[in-house]
Parts: sequence; C-alpha cells; structure tokens
Amino acid sequence: MDASSAIERHDPILTGPHWPVFFRYALPSVAGLLALTTANIVDGIFIGNFVGGEALAALNLLIPCFAMLFGLALALAIGGTVRAGKYMGEGNTTAASAIFSKSLIATFGLALTAALLGAVFHESLYRLLGASPELYPLMSEYFLLIVWVLVVQLVTMVLYYFIRVDGFPGLATVALVAGAGTNIVLDALLVGYLDYGLRGAAVATGCAQLLQLAILLSYFASKRRRLRFRLRQDGWGEVLKAGGNGISEWINEASVGLVMLLINWLLIISHGVSGVAAFTVVNYLIFLSLMVFYGIADAMHVLLSHNLGAGNARRIRTFMGCGVSVILGLGGVLVLAVWFQGGSLVRLFLDPAADPAITGLADRFLTILWPLFLINGLNVLLSVYLTAMQKPLPSAVVALSRSLVLPGLLLVLIATFFPHWPLLVALPLAEWLTFGLALALFLRFRPQRLVSTCAPAM
Repeated sequence: MDASSAIERHDPILTGPHWPVFFRYALPSVAGLLALTTANIVDGIFIGNFVGGEALAALNLLIPCFAMLFGLALALAIGGTVRAGKYMGEGNTTAASAIFSKSLIATFGLALTAALLGAVFHESLYRLLGASPELYPLMSEYFLLIVWVLVVQLVTMVLYYFIRVDGFPGLATVALVAGAGTNIVLDALLVGYLDYGLRGAAVATGCAQLLQLAILLSYFASKRRRLRFRLRQDGWGEVLKAGGNGISEWINEASVGLVMLLINWLLIISHGVSGVAAFTVVNYLIFLSLMVFYGIADAMHVLLSHNLGAGNARRIRTFMGCGVSVILGLGGVLVLAVWFQGGSLVRLFLDPAADPAITGLADRFLTILWPLFLINGLNVLLSVYLTAMQKPLPSAVVALSRSLVLPGLLLVLIATFFPHWPLLVALPLAEWLTFGLALALFLRFRPQRLVSTCAPAM
C-alpha cells in the first residue's frame, strides 16, 4: 500500500461519514465565530446604551480601515490553509509547515507596519473616512488603542485557521469562546460599570485577544501536530501565491470597507450622523448572519481542499450538499427573526427615549434589508468552493460582485437617478444578482471537471 492510500484510510475528512465529519468541523467553527460575533455585538450594545449613538457612528466610520487590514490577513490565512490542506491531503507535511510559517511571519510584518502608520497618520485617516472634526476625539479614544491590538488579533486569526486545518478545531473554538467571554465580561466592567467609554471597549478587546493567543499557543506543545514553525524560510513567492488564492477573501473584506465608506458618505448627506448610527445597528445583524455563514465556509475550506488533494469528486459534491442544506435552513431562521423580532433587536442597542430618530431609522433600514439574509450565505459558500478548488479568479469575481461592484454601482445609481428609492435596497439586490453569477460559475467549475486535473498520481 502506498503512502497516499495509508493517509486516506486514516483521514476522516477523506473517508468518514459525511454528516458527522461536516458537523465536526462546522459546529466548532460556527460556535467560535458566533462567540466572536457575540462579543462584537455586546460591544455595540454597551457602547450604544452607555456612550450613545454618536459613539456607534464613530465606530462605524472606522470599519473600512479595519476591513482592509482584516482582508489582507484573511487572504493569507485562507490562501495559506488551502495550500496546506492540499499538501496534507498529498502527505507533504514539510511543504504545509513552510506555508504555515511564512503566513504567520508575513501577517506579523503587515500588522506591525499598519499599526505604526495608523498611529502617526490617524487624523488624516479620519478625514479620508469622511468623519467630521467633532467625531475625531471619539474615534481617537478607540483607534489609538485598538491599532496595536490589531497586531495580536491578526496574527491570532491566521494561527487559528492553520490550527483548524491541522485537525484541532476544538482547541481553536475554545480559544475564540474564551476570548469572546472575556471581552463581554470586560465590556460590562469597563464600559458599563466604570464608564470608560470607547477606551474601555478597546482595552476589553485587547485583553481578550491576548487570552486567545495564549490558548492557541498551547498547540505547539501537542505531539499530534503536523505543522512546524520555522523562522528561517525561503521561497517567499509562495506567500504571494497563497495570498493570490485567497484574494476573494481579501476582496470580500476590502470591498465591505469600500462599500461601508460609500454608504457612510451617502447616509451623512441624506440623514446626517443619525443615519450612520442607525445603519451601524442594522449592520451588526448583517455581520451576525455572515459570521454564521463564514463559520460553515471555514469548515468547507478544510473539507474541500483535502478531498481535492485526494482526487475525490464525490465527497466534494456531498460536502457541498451538506453546506447548502444548512445555509438555506439558517437563512430562513434569520429572516423569521428579522420579521418578528426586528424591533426588539434594534432596541437592544439603542434607547428609543434617548435616540428616537436613530431608532426609527434603524427600524426602517431593517425592513429594507431582510431579503439579503436569504441568499448571502449561498454566495459566501460558492465563493469559498471556488477558492478551495484553487480557482482564485472566478472566486474573486463572485466576491467582487457581491461585495463591491454591484452594491457600489447600485448605491450610486439609486442616489443619483432614483433618490426617492430607499438607498439601502441596493444591498439585497446586489446579493441576488450575484447569486445568478455564482451559480453559473459553480456549474462551469463543478467538482468532476476539476478533480481529474488535480488528483495525485497513484
């Protein structure tokens, strides 16, 4: 029996029953990202209730900057783990360890450079983001602390992805859940009880990230791990290739940032700071839905890339069926929650008596945006499928369409030619148009067409 046959026999991703294997990877991933999302949402709840609507607007104006940085790190994480997963499927742990090491080193360098630039040029950044000078103190209160936290956060995120691809999803989830719980407790203490405002929220996030990193570092003590970190590396061109394969994930994040920047500008023109604050509340709910779907997508990266390396088209189709079924069910649940509990969700973040205008706008925005919850998960899944099958350009086309080109174009068209239309209708319309494109690309690059060209030699 050759080495590849032995690996396949002992790897549950390649031979195990599909639903248990799917849930083994999907549930920890979803739980971890939900914990992370819950921490971010609790941030918003405490800030909205204890600091006010303008503080929520200040945070929202910073999102484009954060999205760009997270996108670059995510491209390295996803692109790197897809390559590592394929190497592991082929039995080449040396190559998998090399891309693991280079991805972590590159992320640290990127994050540290960004922190230094952000600390020096923060007021220029605020102007670029469209903030008015009266919001600068609120933004600085948060940004000048969180920019250093991001160095730890981005490295931790990349480490999390590689730990999962090496078969330790439980450890990765424990780290996220522990960090999220710490963030929530510290938010209650620093923002709610001690009234430290946005500075307290930044400190809470920093402490949570340090705890996450400490837990993830226990991975290096495991005798079962296959990935080995080495500081000295060559062949750095592979990092660019990995980032290129993860370009759709960078496009997703960077495009979210650019569209958020455009939305903020247009809402300030039409509704002032109240419009930005109201959309911040609604965007927390969109963020929640996407984190659920990204949790499933993270599992699919691992499952699909391993089976691509093993040349198993049938299991790729089976795991895609699992992902589609679960995402459609969750999308329906989210729509029902918005229909029947949307007003209650908005009021978790805002006191209607203190911010009646912002609360009313948030309710209106939610009634416009609900159709996107039906389809955005499928678009995420199809983009991830193309990335995992090492088709970065088609994946980037889907990502770019749903997160930048279509929403940006529709926002400008509505604001310019149809000002009587609700501006935010552009977002669900963009998701539905993207779905048609994503489905066509999936049929064009279906598993049986790709596996024959990537299967390892027997």
